[in-house]
Amino acid sequence: MRRPQKSELITKINVTPIIDVALVLVIILLVTAPMLSVADLPVNLPEARTREAENERNVSITIGTDGEMAVDQLRVDPTQLRVALAQRLSQPGDGDVLVVVRADSGTSFRVVRQTLSDARAAGAKRIAIAIRQRTEDRQ
Repeated sequence: MRRPQKSELITKINVTPIIDVALVLVIILLVTAPMLSVADLPVNLPEARTREAENERNVSITIGTDGEMAVDQLRVDPTQLRVALAQRLSQPGDGDVLVVVRADSGTSFRVVRQTLSDARAAGAKRIAIAIRQRTEDRQ
């Protein structure tokens, strides 16, 4: 007759079910988190045209902190901005170019607003304000 062998006692914890449950919870969290962060309001988001403006021709109006102005590389008196911009926009093929206003951050809003009005009066159909994008450091 044979004697049955004694089975060994399991003294270690089986972590496989715990890992399975944890992974299922992580998957549920990843699926539901984006749904919780967005408000349930219908919003029509605006379209951005960042790459298109870089690839096309444009006219640049630069405003310094002391009030000096330039149309492309040509320095102009602020009182003559309309005339200089109208001449630039009247050139063949430049009627529908993008006019980019590049103002120093220290320039007053009044000067920028007047420049935008002058550009519109000179015949600019498309106007943009140049900015520098800044990334915020997260700690």
